[in-house]
Amino acid sequence: MNIEALMQQLFNDVNWNAVMKTGIRILVIIIAGLILSKVINSLIERLKKRLIDKSRQEGEPPSESGKRVETLTRLLWQSFSLTIWIMVMLSILKEVGAKIGPILAGAGVAGLAVGFGAQNLVRDIISGFFIILENQIRVGDVAIINGTGGLVEKIRFRTTILRDLGGVVHVFPNGSISTLSNMTNEWSAYIFDIGVAYKEDTDRVIEVMEKVGREMKEDDTFGRLMIEEPDIFGVDKFGDSAVVIKGRIKTKPIRQWEVGRQYLRRIKHAFDAQGIEIPFPHRSIYFGENSKPYDLLMTEKAGKSEGTTTESPDSAESETEA
Repeated sequence: MNIEALMQQLFNDVNWNAVMKTGIRILVIIIAGLILSKVINSLIERLKKRLIDKSRQEGEPPSESGKRVETLTRLLWQSFSLTIWIMVMLSILKEVGAKIGPILAGAGVAGLAVGFGAQNLVRDIISGFFIILENQIRVGDVAIINGTGGLVEKIRFRTTILRDLGGVVHVFPNGSISTLSNMTNEWSAYIFDIGVAYKEDTDRVIEVMEKVGREMKEDDTFGRLMIEEPDIFGVDKFGDSAVVIKGRIKTKPIRQWEVGRQYLRRIKHAFDAQGIEIPFPHRSIYFGENSKPYDLLMTEKAGKSEGTTTESPDSAESETEA
């Protein structure tokens, strides 16, 4: 049998009706996958636009919000796209007669093994996804993570990176973050405790502090960094040597220390101008009501003169013997 006859026999043995039906079903599966991908992509684009608009309303810099939203939506698209085309490929294999049961079983066993081996990695990625999704912290925020404070330099799906005031870089796996405090979310605050002497009129002191706050709010440089005038809470406690007055200044994010230092500087000048005493720790020794005060006279000249006129006992004895 020559090759031409063999090819003719194979061609005649093919069930072309079944081939056509299978081909149409495969084509429909591919088209359905493409349509589903388009729908998912459109939904993700809408979500991306909504998240960017929300970040813009919250005052987040466009560059940072764009990077955060782009990272989030890219991960979503990759996840959905991978899932869709895996389903398409399995459906196509089923249509051509391949047994997908062993494939699914093998994938399940492999996935289980990978899951046990990389459970910390999966936990870190899922935690990072929700940190980015919920906008818990952003690049540029000052945060305290697991008791360590610093500036947020990078947020990845697996790790978050802080740099503290001393320049030390701290890397936290997202799955290990148990406590997270954002100190610069929407607005910040500078809390101050100012002590004055017990003899001072606290109402007058508070008036001076409020005046300094009003002047700072009207200042061209520092006023734009303050959300409102300082809120003076009043007398907070009686210290060992001072009456402590507590207050708070609400500022734009990360500006609280700059504004707070300037406020304390102006308070010092205002107190000096008004004669208000800022005390320092000291002790008063008290011996009871019947105790008289001690008068101590320390005059160097008097001591010297007494030393020159007073004779020593040895000289007096020598004169007597003579």
